[in-house]
Amino acid sequence: MNMKISFIGAGTMASSMIDRIIEKGLFKKEEIYGSAPREKTLEEVHRKYGINITQSNVDAALASDIVVLSTKPQAFPIVSGELKGHMKQNQIVISIMAGIDIETIKEGIAHAKVVRAMPNTPAQIGYGMTVWSATVDVKEEEKNVVRGIFNSMGHEMYFEEEEYVDMATALSGTGPAYVFLFLESLITAGVHLGFSRRDARDLVYDTTLGSILFAMNSMKHTSELRDMVTSPGGTAADALYELEKGSFRTVLEKAVYSAYKRTIYLRDDLKKKGGSNGY
Repeated sequence: MNMKISFIGAGTMASSMIDRIIEKGLFKKEEIYGSAPREKTLEEVHRKYGINITQSNVDAALASDIVVLSTKPQAFPIVSGELKGHMKQNQIVISIMAGIDIETIKEGIAHAKVVRAMPNTPAQIGYGMTVWSATVDVKEEEKNVVRGIFNSMGHEMYFEEEEYVDMATALSGTGPAYVFLFLESLITAGVHLGFSRRDARDLVYDTTLGSILFAMNSMKHTSELRDMVTSPGGTAADALYELEKGSFRTVLEKAVYSAYKRTIYLRDDLKKKGGSNGY
């Protein structure tokens, strides 16, 4: 890309992004900078990826064309106080901090070119989904650079309206937690039936992955796919009856909406309290 990129905060998601952009050849390790307050964290990142490291957020930001705000949301007031007045006009700022909206970021660092994104944990293996939005100051060619970064982690979905990032936080950002609980429940059910935990795990993982791939490659609605494996009076019909009786569908929908409301609450609480708590 003939550009340099810095990560303000070198945690799990930053490490995932660094791993993917190096793996995909978007940036060389010498073109990547990382900052964090803990020297041990920086040493681990440097040992694993060979990137440039510093404990100074300002030095990291000044070194690059793209600055990724990958710190914890509650640390943003401190980080923004350090960066404000030091940002270069042509820099692209990408925030992956949950719950902090574009307006707050723009005001906090006094910068116009801001991208707000919500990736998820499967990005660690290149199967993530990142939903993002950007200010009007981010040009189309700059958006293409951002797309390249997000596509290196899996897939991306852009929306002009920032509210979709909040919604995605509840659906795709938090989504892996729902899936993991579903998998855990099925595995436990298999153990209860008499399978070893290892065999139950393999059965559940392969069944889930196969079902997802089948659905993705089918032109049918999910209800049609469900009907394909549901014979009248059969085992699937009986199992689905119990799930519906237990409000499986309704509980899941309520859970997603609850996560969305929490996202909005945390965002508003951060604004009201200046980021001192709420996360």
